[in-house]
Amino acid sequence: MPNGSSADPARGAPVTPPPRTATVFHDVRPFGGPARDLVAVDGELVAEVPEGAEVERVDGAGRLALPTLVDAHIHPDKTSWGEPWHSRRTAHGIAEYVAGDVELARALETPVAERALRLMSHAAAQGTRAMRAHADVAPAYGLSGIEGIAEAAGQLAGIVDVELVAFPQHGVVRTPGVAELLAEAAASGLVTHIGGIDPAGFDTEGGREGDQLGTVFGLAEKHGLGLDIHLHDRGEQGLAPLRDIAARTRALGLRGRVNVGHAFAVAALSGRELDETADLLAEAGISLTTVALSETTILPFRRLAERGVTVGLGSDGVRDSWSPFGNGDMLHRAWLAAWALDARLDEDLEDCFRLAADGGAELLGLPRADLRPGSPADFMLVDGECLPQAVVDLPRRDLVVRAGRVVARDGRLV
Repeated sequence: MPNGSSADPARGAPVTPPPRTATVFHDVRPFGGPARDLVAVDGELVAEVPEGAEVERVDGAGRLALPTLVDAHIHPDKTSWGEPWHSRRTAHGIAEYVAGDVELARALETPVAERALRLMSHAAAQGTRAMRAHADVAPAYGLSGIEGIAEAAGQLAGIVDVELVAFPQHGVVRTPGVAELLAEAAASGLVTHIGGIDPAGFDTEGGREGDQLGTVFGLAEKHGLGLDIHLHDRGEQGLAPLRDIAARTRALGLRGRVNVGHAFAVAALSGRELDETADLLAEAGISLTTVALSETTILPFRRLAERGVTVGLGSDGVRDSWSPFGNGDMLHRAWLAAWALDARLDEDLEDCFRLAADGGAELLGLPRADLRPGSPADFMLVDGECLPQAVVDLPRRDLVVRAGRVVARDGRLV
């Protein structure tokens, strides 16, 4: 048929497909450069409006255009964001923090799904396009955290992409019933990853290490899932499990599907020891996430990247029992990374932003939103001169665009 028409099998008459729609974001300044148009078609940026396309126009009013960001490590099930103030008590070590988690969960009347949706919606309105969310799996909760986050993610489909980790915060070895719940979660179809936590320093039985890593790697292999393991332990207590994780990753052919969060033992390394550890991780295809807690815990992400290790940035807990801080805003998290590193030069500030944008995207297997033709039409418009200034000033997100569609204005979903 001429003009791309096709026949209607019911009537035999030609059917003309509807014209494509192009959204033109007029007068925007990508990364602070000269003002121009960004053209989105079918969720991607293109060089120009396709011939015959219907055009929708959005006035950018000369605003700065920046890529949206990726939260590579967040715990939406634990949050008290939007809830009455919760006074925290002193905690010494993970076991006491875990007890605080249970106490807070029992005190909150709002279901996980509602709290998670509130936080995840806020994050999306601040420019988060994707996240890897961890949900505690333990007898105290069953699978309620996973089910709640999955429900929230379903309501935000098309606005924020969510990967979900079944996370054994209470330990696999030290807490009876967790291994069985992890197996149930792995078979549920709701999760993309199985988690783990400090097999040497925390998840032990009577001071003796069990086989946590054997359990979680076995579940990941059986169900075709990835792994995302928390390692808070420092020194050799953290490095030995890291080497074990690398060996298991290579042996099972899981390259590119294993991540280690926090990795405080790596944060303390420098020189040759850092390079050798980075080379081990790069060879095994293991990525890392950091949450910019402090100068001593933030990962040396630039050196790691130079050695071939993907590093992403995350929010971690947001107003949970561990800490009253956190806001789910990844631009603010880039600010925290810059603050922790005492960043002063433009390139250092830009590196912290790229960690939240490009590092997180690579970790989650997403294309970079670099505002070039062919990249996803995922960006935000803010007032400001340039990218480094935006990291420092934390301007309001005037407009957030996902797949070419405006999803938020003035910091709120539309």
